[in-house]
Amino acid sequence: MPLGGKGAICFVALGVLIGAMPLAAQNPEQKPEAKPDDPHAVQPERPTVATHAGTVAPGWLEIEAGGERDRFSPDLTTTSTPVVAKIGLASHLQLSLFATSLHTTAGTSVGDFAVGTKWRLVDDAPIVGDFALLPSVKFPTGSPSLGSGTGTTDASLLLISSHDFGGVSMDINAGYTHRSGDGTRAPASASLWTASFGGPVTGALGWTVECYGFPGTGGPAGQSPIVALLGGPTFLARSWLAFDAGVIVPLGGPQPHALYAGGVYNVGRLWR
Repeated sequence: MPLGGKGAICFVALGVLIGAMPLAAQNPEQKPEAKPDDPHAVQPERPTVATHAGTVAPGWLEIEAGGERDRFSPDLTTTSTPVVAKIGLASHLQLSLFATSLHTTAGTSVGDFAVGTKWRLVDDAPIVGDFALLPSVKFPTGSPSLGSGTGTTDASLLLISSHDFGGVSMDINAGYTHRSGDGTRAPASASLWTASFGGPVTGALGWTVECYGFPGTGGPAGQSPIVALLGGPTFLARSWLAFDAGVIVPLGGPQPHALYAGGVYNVGRLWR
């Protein structure tokens, strides 16, 4: 693989970072106030590309929103504003609704809309830990000409494995997407992999870091492989409200440098 060396460097860097964190992570006084068994506690899936295997409590609504500024060149920057609504359907089942908008010099456009269901199959299993599947469908509601959509209907499946090591979380994802069309607007198939880590620093302040990659794709719209590193601080303002900010740095491929910021808000119970 052309970027295999950079991917290895990425995982070595993450390993060094995680190895340096366990003593701080195991200090109970440094853990955030949110508790996993509290249905009103936020379960942020942002800011990383990866998601975790956790699901929102049945009948509860959680909203994630943020902004990302990508710098493709000195003359080309874009700002995207993704929003995700997560609704707990059952103890291990969550409905996720994805929407976004994109702002460029050509104007602002609504992006593609997607819907998915996260189903947690097992908890604390050997090797895979908490394991979940997230199938989703994306609809061509965005504008291909403005760059806010692919003009295709996509079917995706994401495999999610989550672990907790003394307060340091690890989420491993692998995904595959198949798109409609002839491959001229977007590759007919694509895949991704991610390794995300996070933990406490002190009090409500935490950290997150992730290495992710999109293997190369073929066809008329094919793209070179991407490997990138994402990281930054997190802040748990309340058990039901969290904020994040950070940077995305490309290690290889056409991934732009980027800045991001956002928050997660557990709105509350919709039904009993």
